[in-house]
Amino acid sequence: MTAPKTLYQTDLRSLKLRARGKVRDIYDIDQDLMLIVTSDRISAFDCILPDPIPGKGLILSAVSAFWFEKLAHVIPNQMTDIPLHRVIKDDAECALLEGRAIVVKKLKALPVEAVVRGYLIGSGWKDYQQHQSVCGLCLPEGLRQAEKLQEPLFTPSTKADLGDHDENIPFEKMEAILGARLAFEVREVSLKLYQEASAYALERGIIIADTKFEFGLDDEGALHLIDEVLTPDSSRFWPVDQYQVGISPPSFDKQFVRDYLESLDWNKAPPAPHLPEDILQKTSAKYREALERLTLDRP
Repeated sequence: MTAPKTLYQTDLRSLKLRARGKVRDIYDIDQDLMLIVTSDRISAFDCILPDPIPGKGLILSAVSAFWFEKLAHVIPNQMTDIPLHRVIKDDAECALLEGRAIVVKKLKALPVEAVVRGYLIGSGWKDYQQHQSVCGLCLPEGLRQAEKLQEPLFTPSTKADLGDHDENIPFEKMEAILGARLAFEVREVSLKLYQEASAYALERGIIIADTKFEFGLDDEGALHLIDEVLTPDSSRFWPVDQYQVGISPPSFDKQFVRDYLESLDWNKAPPAPHLPEDILQKTSAKYREALERLTLDRP
């Protein structure tokens, strides 16, 4: 069986579905392990769009796997070395999932997202224009759109249910949710991950403007990096050679889809509109270019 060009949703017979997110389908394997399948679904403005992006799940899986390995010295992660065929015995299902499914450790996910912003863009730029601050953190006067911040900002948010909006929260509220020690650890490791990854990406022509991390705890309470890492879905990637302060730079990420949707008369509530074929193909190409720039050796 040849894997399809796109995969919108999985319905595996061999494993029990645990959860279905905006992009990922998660299945139980046993009490210690689960299977994460990255589909080609794409979401924008917290709505899942009806059209898949060709090859997106394969690209996101490859990007995350690259970063999990590269940043493993900073913090342990959810990855295992268990091959797919060991848990999926059905040949057709195994072929369907090849390259887009990973066997991971079951960890207790923290109920917050760890957002790090290195540049003034998106909701941070809107916040700054209104309050001269980002998520309650005061910034100097006179900053411009897409300007690099003097130091990266850690701006956590709550994790909303599917279809709802994440809510930015002050660090003090994160401390109340997680406890002071764990909140401090999450902030420090998030900033370290961002700084190390952004320096690496810059050498390969990509600015990581911002990103979000998710974390979980093992049975001993040790912090682990989980979900996806520094992908075009969870980050803003800008090409260095097209970056300018004062404008929203072109991107390798799903900002391209957001910009198209902003041009429509759509209220950002379900049902989401269909994407034209050229937007689907251009988005796929942007994701693939990000993967190639990050992972291919340069002469």
